[in-house]
Amino acid sequence: MIWLLFVVILCGNFACFCGDFQQFVGDFKAVCSVFSFFVVNLSLFMVISSILLRSLHEPMYLLFCNMSVNDVFGSSVVIPRLLADVFLPSSQRYIRYTNCAVQAFCTHFHGATSHTVLMIMAFDRYNAICRPLRYAAIMTRRTVVLLSTLAWMVSFVMILVMVSLSIRLSRCRRVVNHPFCDNPSLFKLSCENIFINHVYGLITAMGMMALSLCVVVLNYLRIAVVCLSRKNQVLNRRALQTCASHLAVYVILLLSGFIIIILHRFPQLSEERKLASILFHVVPPALNGVIYGLQIKAVREKILIIFNRK
Repeated sequence: MIWLLFVVILCGNFACFCGDFQQFVGDFKAVCSVFSFFVVNLSLFMVISSILLRSLHEPMYLLFCNMSVNDVFGSSVVIPRLLADVFLPSSQRYIRYTNCAVQAFCTHFHGATSHTVLMIMAFDRYNAICRPLRYAAIMTRRTVVLLSTLAWMVSFVMILVMVSLSIRLSRCRRVVNHPFCDNPSLFKLSCENIFINHVYGLITAMGMMALSLCVVVLNYLRIAVVCLSRKNQVLNRRALQTCASHLAVYVILLLSGFIIIILHRFPQLSEERKLASILFHVVPPALNGVIYGLQIKAVREKILIIFNRK
């Protein structure tokens, strides 16, 4: 059942790409678009596997599913529009202001949700490794649903306020100097005082990164203390395997976000900022699917079955 759904998704999406594949070569944005096609399909496969395989109805895998849904969402918001612009000259690349505002909200919502979900995953790993006897009582399905809802809602409210501060401004410009719309693209269309937008945007971005960094570091320090104090090498090896994958995903996300924030403060590095922004919606989601998907034995076995079938 799962392999059939995966093949349907793969074939349906590939039909949109194969006809014009040769035109993609040499164009960076197009290459990223093709690459993101595989990202979306891998993430969708993760979601479908988590739903259909009863062995994956556990807290850790449900949180993986949250991450995969967010990856599909983030890639789908940016890449289709980016792909459409590849085939248009610059003079014909238009977007309605309402659509631009929606895209800006969705791109930041994707980034914020990535951090909140990873914070919950760090908390989950702490309980699984440091409190194994109480893990089932703490991380119940109800708790996972509540934490997941909280992760999405906090990001939603925080980003809604940020974008609302930008769309309230009057506009005196019409050109978005960015591959896609984000919050700075919105408030830079105005000639009004945008100091509050800069401040709120910086506080929101840095605050979210600082909070997630503190939560992740604190939980993993406690995990490290527990692992060093016990002598069971098998359990320590398993803990290291799951923690290493989570930390790898988190570090990639954190560095990607920091690079974009820093480049926004240097107008002369606009081309580098554009490149970093596109990569943020392509590279982390791709690596998330590979790191988490191949780590889960049940998913790995299903993937091998798909490619071994004739």
